[in-house]
Parts: sequence; structure tokens; C-alpha cells
Amino acid sequence: MRHIPTFSLTNEMMQLTSEISELLGSIRSADTFEKLPRLRRIGRIRTIHSSLAIESNTLTIDQVTDIMAGRRVLGPPNEIKEVKNAFAAYNDLENIDAFTIKDLLRIHKMMMDDLIEENGRFRSVNAGVYTGDGCLIHAAPQPGLIPDHIRDLFEWLTTTDTHMLIRSSVFHYEFEFIHPFRDGNGRMGRFWQTAILMKWKPVFAWIPIESVIYDRQSEYYAAIADSTKAGNSNIFILFMLKAIRDAVVKIVSEVRDHINHIDERIRKLLAVLGPHPMTAAELMERLGLRSRGTFLKNYIRPAIEAGLVSITMPNKPTSRNQRYFGKE
Repeated sequence: MRHIPTFSLTNEMMQLTSEISELLGSIRSADTFEKLPRLRRIGRIRTIHSSLAIESNTLTIDQVTDIMAGRRVLGPPNEIKEVKNAFAAYNDLENIDAFTIKDLLRIHKMMMDDLIEENGRFRSVNAGVYTGDGCLIHAAPQPGLIPDHIRDLFEWLTTTDTHMLIRSSVFHYEFEFIHPFRDGNGRMGRFWQTAILMKWKPVFAWIPIESVIYDRQSEYYAAIADSTKAGNSNIFILFMLKAIRDAVVKIVSEVRDHINHIDERIRKLLAVLGPHPMTAAELMERLGLRSRGTFLKNYIRPAIEAGLVSITMPNKPTSRNQRYFGKE
């Protein structure tokens, strides 16, 4: 028997998809999120910390930040490994084909490397979905059914014309229902919804939906359990659409605040930066400046601190041969 997702579209779902689409448009009107590296970095840190914290990883967001920056951190080795693995997986988002089982297995192997033996393979034992305090809310299908169920789910994913916001939410629920792996299903389900959404709007690579889910863990697990009891994923779809909307609302606000705090002098600097690294003298000429001290203090340093400009000689920041370029 084929595993076909069961759900029904409602007016509330369609209203939420329209609201999210409109909010995403406002990000583009303010500026392209891809040109705000500091916010991208913060979003990625929040995403990884939250998704792993849902799975009982005890590392703080500061520790996650340090690990992602390559600094040594004291903590449980397995939890540090979880962060490193997740960081590698999220860094590979742009290379993922979210509509193939091959990449699903590849990313699971990356996410669970050195954490479980069956990384990158479907589970060979029975499993279930548990809440954070260990309560069973769903007994998953037997191992022998997993390959067919996953194939059916991916066939539906690639052939349905359902809106991508709803499609990704349905996939997320069905993935958790099937629970195809021995461990890592929760983080993979959340990761894969992001990967699907990226195919619709690339900006989703940097929107930490997981942080909203982390703040609403009890609702998240209840939505899974209630959808299972109802025999359709409607409840979970609505939960995820609201979580996505709230995550996007927060990002829109942060983007606007960030842009409003960029000094007009930085705007001028970014406007004259060419496609290739430029010297201070070249930039000063374009800006009509004579004082190197003023240029460095009022233009370059604030731009670097804002994550908008990089240097070619990071080990010699004050070198006369230093060149500057805008971050992509």
C-alpha cells in the first residue's frame, strides 16, 4: 500500500502562506538578505543551537558560536560533535537536491557522523517519536516498510503542485511519522524542510525557523501527536506555518534595524567599492577624502565591524598594502 500524505487545504493555511510571501517581499524591498553577512551568521548560529537543543544538546549559544568559529570548547564530546556535524550540513545547503533520497542519506551521514553506526542508512530497528522528556507520542512503521514509504513521500514531494510552504510542512510531518533513521530524525526533518523551502526562496537558508520551534517545543510535539490522532497533518501544517511566519516577522524586523543602523558614510563606501579589492588611496579618491585617519575611523572600521567589508591581509590590518572588498 502506498504511503500518501493526507491533509486538506484550509482558508487559514492559504491566508498564512500569503502573509509569509508578503513578508518575504518586504525583506527584498529593504535590501537583499544575502548582503547582510552578520545577520546570516547569527541566523545560522540560532538555527543550529535551537535544532540541537530540541534534541537535548546542552551547549549554550555562546559555546555553539565558539565551535563554529573553530575555537576550543569544554563540553560533552558528543554534543560538540553534533554541533560540528550540523555546521557542516548547513554549510552544504546550497549543494543539496532536496527532492532526492540520495542527498537525504548523504546529509544524514554527515549530520550523524561518529554519533551512531547507522549514519546515512535507514534504521534496522523499531523506533518512535518521543517528547523531550521521553514520552512516546508515535510508534513509527517497521523497518521493512521504510524504503517504500520514503520513495512514496519523495514521489509526492516532486509531483504535487501544493504551495511550497505547505508542501514542506507536510513533508516534515510525514518524515517524522515514518521516522526513517535510528537517530537524528528530528533535526533531519527540520533541516529538510529548510532545504525544500530554499528551492522556493533561497533566503530560507538563513531564517532560523528552528529557534521558534525551540521556544514552542511542547506545541511542536503536540502538533505531531494530534495530527497522528486525527489521521492527517492539518494541525502540524498550521503549527509550522505560524512558526515560519513568526520567524520571518522577526527577520524582517532585524533586517530593517540592521540597515537603519548602517551609517550613511558606510553606504557611500559600499557604493564606491569595485568588484575587485581596492587600496585605501583608491577608495579615498572615489570618496573625495584626504585624511587616511578619518577614512579608517569613520568608513573602514565601522564597515568591517558591521560585517560588510573584508580585508585581504587580516593578519596585518594596518598595512599600507591593505586592500578592501565588499562581502558577497
